[in-house]
Amino acid sequence: MIVPVSRTDFTEKEFEAIKKPLESGWVVQGPYVKEFEDKWSAFTGAVNSIAVTSCTTAIQVSLHALGIKHGDEVIVPAFTWVATANAVECLGAKPVFCDIDIDTFNIDTAKAERLINAKTKAIVPVHLFGLPSDMDAVMALANSHNLKVVEDAACGFGSYYKGIHVGNFGDMGCFSFHPRKAITTGEGGMITTASGSMNSLLRSLRDHGSSVSDFQRHHGPKPYLLPDFPRLGYNFRMTDIQAAIGSAQMDRASSISDARKKIAAKYDEELKNTGWLKTPCKQYNSEHGYQSYVCMFNTEDNLSFDIDSMNLKRNNFMEYLQYNGISTRPGTHAVHILDYYAKKYDLKSDDFMNASIAYLCSVALPLYPNLTDDEFGYVVEKIKSYKL
Repeated sequence: MIVPVSRTDFTEKEFEAIKKPLESGWVVQGPYVKEFEDKWSAFTGAVNSIAVTSCTTAIQVSLHALGIKHGDEVIVPAFTWVATANAVECLGAKPVFCDIDIDTFNIDTAKAERLINAKTKAIVPVHLFGLPSDMDAVMALANSHNLKVVEDAACGFGSYYKGIHVGNFGDMGCFSFHPRKAITTGEGGMITTASGSMNSLLRSLRDHGSSVSDFQRHHGPKPYLLPDFPRLGYNFRMTDIQAAIGSAQMDRASSISDARKKIAAKYDEELKNTGWLKTPCKQYNSEHGYQSYVCMFNTEDNLSFDIDSMNLKRNNFMEYLQYNGISTRPGTHAVHILDYYAKKYDLKSDDFMNASIAYLCSVALPLYPNLTDDEFGYVVEKIKSYKL
């Protein structure tokens, strides 16, 4: 049996949805983008949703809109996908890494406060793997130091903090529609914001800084006149083809979210007595969205162990599963030890020890809505039969 770590779940409705913009002849940003944005707002409770090309560009354009510029510093977790830091770096600002809480995998706000100085302008908490960051602590920190907040909610679909969907706490929330995400458009992203002025600015910035979109101009009274460009912007526009796929998936958003959570609950039950595999953290005030089911491989009673030895044991476990047709992955990067950032900022692995431990000892198990009972049973059986 072959079990991938993730698998897209398309239905006939998505295939039919793709035909609509093709038949209309309007395939760039247009009516299906708006439809997708409206459905996203309805599901998440966001006041405004702005579709873009990826979560990376969502973070970049959000920080740009908030005035982040060359020489500014932005606090980001050291354990996250590299895109979080890249979005800051591409603006000429400096990503300042902060260690994580090893239990939640999310940014440690107590450590973040020690990093703040006169150059610090923003913080980007990441709701990693679908577990919300402690947004009360993040917002208290931001408010006390006058920092902007952009939530990296790439993994945040179906994730709630105190009953509120993530992406609704900071100045902006940024989501991903990469194929490993619960809702996918191949590539794509969404920005959420409660601010009317930011909504207008973001829509302009994603479209070269234009005063009006191509769709609005073409369907307006004077389609032959070109728009003005009052600001410098980007081409971060989602196509109507992508949006049609996303819109079709949003019609079953609740069932997709529920399926992921039910599979995660089954893993929790089956693996609860596997002492060497720590299952994902739960918090009383949060609802985990389970974009990924990431465990910590740990054969010791605490985290005071030889990291290299534990990493080797983790890798042997992953190799065993791979040999048996089961795909896994480390949770994500310890960004500070990737070549670009390590060399540019002279960073070492033990500068952010929890992030390094999480990178070297985490393992993501297969999770996707169409994971069958047979596949699930096979994965669990192989895990339980593994000999340390």
